[in-house]
Amino acid sequence: MMQLHSKTLPNKLRIRVVEMPGSNAVTSLVLVGAGSRYEEKEISGISHFLEHMFFKGGEIYTTPKMVSETIDALGAECNAFTSKEFVGYYVKSGKRHLDTSLDVLSDMLISAKFPPEEIEKERGVILEEMAMYLDLPMYQVGWDFENLLFGDQPIGRDEIGTKELITTVTQQDFFDYKNALYTPENTVIILAGAVTESDIARIEKHFAFENGVRSKNALAYDPALASERFSIRIRPTEQYHLHFGVVGLSLRDERYPVQLLLSTILGGNMSSRMFQHVREALGLCYSIRTSSTGYTDVGVLTTRAGVKLGKVHDALAAIRYEYDRAAQEGVTEEELRKAQSYLCGKEDLQTEDTEQVALHYGLNQLLHERDESFEDLKKKINAVTTDQLNSLATELFAPERYNLALIGPDIDDAKAREAIS
Repeated sequence: MMQLHSKTLPNKLRIRVVEMPGSNAVTSLVLVGAGSRYEEKEISGISHFLEHMFFKGGEIYTTPKMVSETIDALGAECNAFTSKEFVGYYVKSGKRHLDTSLDVLSDMLISAKFPPEEIEKERGVILEEMAMYLDLPMYQVGWDFENLLFGDQPIGRDEIGTKELITTVTQQDFFDYKNALYTPENTVIILAGAVTESDIARIEKHFAFENGVRSKNALAYDPALASERFSIRIRPTEQYHLHFGVVGLSLRDERYPVQLLLSTILGGNMSSRMFQHVREALGLCYSIRTSSTGYTDVGVLTTRAGVKLGKVHDALAAIRYEYDRAAQEGVTEEELRKAQSYLCGKEDLQTEDTEQVALHYGLNQLLHERDESFEDLKKKINAVTTDQLNSLATELFAPERYNLALIGPDIDDAKAREAIS
């Protein structure tokens, strides 16, 4: 049975160690409260660029090649990710390589040098990463949708940032941002897998942070800054890509499990309403899915799809129909039961993956300052009633709350707007 051990050091660094009997792997994960929500417009993208720069060498592993060669020699996986509210760095290795994994991570994050010559090289790398995403309409439409939903504020901007920041950010900018947010109190370190409580001492040994106090906070979400509900980007694509949805509940709303179930019933799997109606019955798309995304003070419920070029309006009408039907007719007990079973089954699968276990416990601690187990979450999901689902559907799914972002060839956009009128 999985067992959690926790410790908070005098400098407020939070440590979590999750024993997973039977595993021979360990994920070592460092989570920091940083990301695009901590960026004023003039530094939009610095969190993501900084994530790249941590791999450029420290005191022990002084070059990018030394970092990569050390990890490759272990047969390990090492990566990082930047989101709106957190940044993560991890190594997934065999248990006998735990000390080396922690050594690499601590050297990267505590002793980073941000060499000017590496900054110059990485500018081009990130500009190419930006170009790659711009060439992928299924990514671009998601960025367009959140910008539409939230407007010109940090939560509405994509994490990769602006070309201006990428081409002008300096070494001192990186040090200033790191010193403001990469502090013990703003960091959670998690080990999950073939570990025991005694491994807490290993983290203490490797992560001897200097004391520091976070000097930046996430910039607040202002609903008044979103003034539009429709956007279209004309591109010569082979499919029409769209996001249709609403502003939803935040992660900290006690009803968030209700929203998870509602999005699952609407379009979360192959037996969902969207999949069965828009794809199976009408044949309008290959891919369609509804999902729920939560932030600490707001959330999103959205349906994304890639539809036939000549059938955009038919697909929009079918998607809108399912949102309206959920609000007006509600969901059934059978749909609720199936969705609960589906989500709980997905949670069970997560418990087999050391990376997912580390992320689960780490984010609960970083964003909520709680230690919620997988069983705790499943209990919340199974406690949801149809009355709660139907009440939330009525609250969220109203025409004046619908939003739509599109990418594809030129179409009758006035007709497309009818989907949100």
